Amino acid sequence: MIWNVPDYWTRFVRSLTILMLTVDIYYSNNAVEGLNPEVEQHLEMGKKLLAAGQLADALSHYHAAVEGDPDNYLTYFKRATVYLALGKSKSALPDLSRVVELKPDFTAARLQRGNVLLKQGKLDQAFEDFTEVLDKDPNHHEARERADMITPLTENIETAKAYYENHDYQAAISALEQPIELCPWDTDLREMRADCYEAQGELFKAINDIKPMAKLIPDNTDAYLRMSLLHYQMGEEEDSLLQIRECLKLDPDHKECFSHYKKVKKLAKQLASAQEYRNSQAYEECTGKAEQILKTEPDLVSFVIRAKQFLCHCHSKLSAVSEALKYCREVIHLDPQNVDAMIDKAEAHLADEDYEAAIREYQGAQEIDGDNRRVHEGLQRAQKLQKQSQKRDYYKILGVKRNAKKKEILKAYRKLAVIWHPDKHDGPEKEKAQKMFIDLAAAKEVLTNPEKRQQFDAGEDPLDPESQQGGHHGHPFFHQGFNPFGSGGFSFKFNFN
Repeated sequence: MIWNVPDYWTRFVRSLTILMLTVDIYYSNNAVEGLNPEVEQHLEMGKKLLAAGQLADALSHYHAAVEGDPDNYLTYFKRATVYLALGKSKSALPDLSRVVELKPDFTAARLQRGNVLLKQGKLDQAFEDFTEVLDKDPNHHEARERADMITPLTENIETAKAYYENHDYQAAISALEQPIELCPWDTDLREMRADCYEAQGELFKAINDIKPMAKLIPDNTDAYLRMSLLHYQMGEEEDSLLQIRECLKLDPDHKECFSHYKKVKKLAKQLASAQEYRNSQAYEECTGKAEQILKTEPDLVSFVIRAKQFLCHCHSKLSAVSEALKYCREVIHLDPQNVDAMIDKAEAHLADEDYEAAIREYQGAQEIDGDNRRVHEGLQRAQKLQKQSQKRDYYKILGVKRNAKKKEILKAYRKLAVIWHPDKHDGPEKEKAQKMFIDLAAAKEVLTNPEKRQQFDAGEDPLDPESQQGGHHGHPFFHQGFNPFGSGGFSFKFNFN
């Protein structure tokens, strides 16, 4: 038998509202004579607040009415209906049972108790209530519909258990679908499905089944601990921390929760610090913090990937090529679709001036994410640098690294300018010295000028006549309005600053 489950429970909720109106009419026509005026006032206030949707306030008045008249079955029934509207089925059940005890022929209470028992998965007890209603009214459509559900539901649950015991988790999940929809407060069914999802590696779905269990079972520290561990497994340290704190709120002395709390709190702090160092370009500190992350959690792949990705990126930015390539390769091995690691690996190849390898890495990233702006721009830059490498390389001319500071550049320039000063060379060597001297001056001019250096690093030579308007000929350096030899032959004083 197949039911339209959402429609069924929509009708159930709607029936609660209709039932309250019916009870109000019934109560008006069958009011108990000599009812305590104070109790009557509480009932009237409860009715008004209920109509206004203020369920919690209405409930307080029904509490007072029950205390004032503990033998009036209708006050219990009205309070039970408010409990149901608030989703507090466990509180509603004793009130419904009290109604049945006080007035066994009140079928509305027995029907509602059967509905609650059905939602809790207590199928045998629910069936008894539905059949009691049918004994009094064989044509009761709602009771007949509910009673007819019980046998196929029981069969589905037994089938699911058999699949579960045989480790056929997908079949068990399918068999549990309708039982959980119709018995949403049955924690055993949810736990079984959560186990199936976890066994299949669908941790997010497992959490979604455990979450209601934390509310349905009072002080359910096990549910919060399990959700925290699952979030941790997924690499979601903040969600893991949130759930483990809920466990400790219920039991501050819970050993397992406290032990996990200390670990996840430490790891979350390290991850946040590493990200902050990366964002602020404090790359040395970034690598140090990433190493700490690996010591805190050396086994769980999701966190290992993140730690090594920090090492990949930050070593790349430090131009520590061998370290960067090592960690980038490890990240890509663990996560072959990791485009960020591919970009960082390409950057490390660029720092090592291995332009072909950088281009291959960018092209691989482009196959995975063709719309990635960083990949597109990086590939263009790598191709320009490869073309540029076949021409003059100002870093090589001065013998400095691509990440050299201005102070290092000036120091290298002064040292080489002294060596290649044309006045120190005669004969055939003088011509070579003149060329080297001009190249040194050009390198200094570009690499100490932030704008020109940025242009050169992007693959464009700011002194290349091909990129200049007008297409002048001759040595590109002269097109910038500066002649290192002055206006009269080679008699000059060179500015080393």
